[in-house]
Amino acid sequence: MNQFKRYIVYALFLCAALCVAAVSHAQSPFDGTWRIDPGKAKFDQKPFTVYLSQGWYHCVSCTPPYDVQADGQFHAVAGQSFDAQSVTIVDPHTLRFVSKKGDKTIEDDTVTVSADGKITSIKSKSYPLNGGDAQDSSMKLKRVGALPADVHATSGNWVPLNFTDTEADLSFSFKTDGDQFSMTDPTGDSYTAKFDGSDYPYKSYGANRVNLQKVDAHTIIETDKRDGKVVGDSKMTVSADGKTMSIVSHNPQNNTTSTFVATKK
Repeated sequence: MNQFKRYIVYALFLCAALCVAAVSHAQSPFDGTWRIDPGKAKFDQKPFTVYLSQGWYHCVSCTPPYDVQADGQFHAVAGQSFDAQSVTIVDPHTLRFVSKKGDKTIEDDTVTVSADGKITSIKSKSYPLNGGDAQDSSMKLKRVGALPADVHATSGNWVPLNFTDTEADLSFSFKTDGDQFSMTDPTGDSYTAKFDGSDYPYKSYGANRVNLQKVDAHTIIETDKRDGKVVGDSKMTVSADGKTMSIVSHNPQNNTTSTFVATKK
């Protein structure tokens, strides 16, 4: 996935991964289908830094940072949710990123900077794990500071403004079954776990293990891991009336925190 988008949407991804249940046969306040409201998202304003110079794209703020030759060919990338990426210079204001996991394309992003260089627009197609239809989304970011010299117009420091996404990407469901809790979403992400301090398998592109902690009947902390490393943790709280969920998602890799609100359908 394009790193502009990964930085922001990873917090959203965590929201769709969160799960909680009281360890009993009673229905949990988290059980059911939820929808994230993009208009209520509050993103961390820590700038995200990238630049393209002399034919190479550099993701400075990625964890770990990485470099890819911008020649339109796929190149191996280590330590990310994808393992290969192509970067194409479309024109002086536009880049295209295609990311793969194995032989499967998982993301296709076009990044375009406005004529005045102050706003970046990202149009994305993500390809679900379950092989379903590609999901379209968009995002806008604003520049912080000046454009560096002798680099592509997409280069610099950026902070998020807003995003739009499909219903499939915004929706997720939880279900309690005894001491087990399951998460599913329309794109194929899923897991079943217990609140016993153990790590459990997680089927998704961004993480492969999940650990759950029950704080109280209405609050859960989820920790997501990829290849043994923590890639995100989220604290989710359901309101007393059970209608809304507040989610605070933290990315320890770049020390950013964003908040979201979901409504039960």
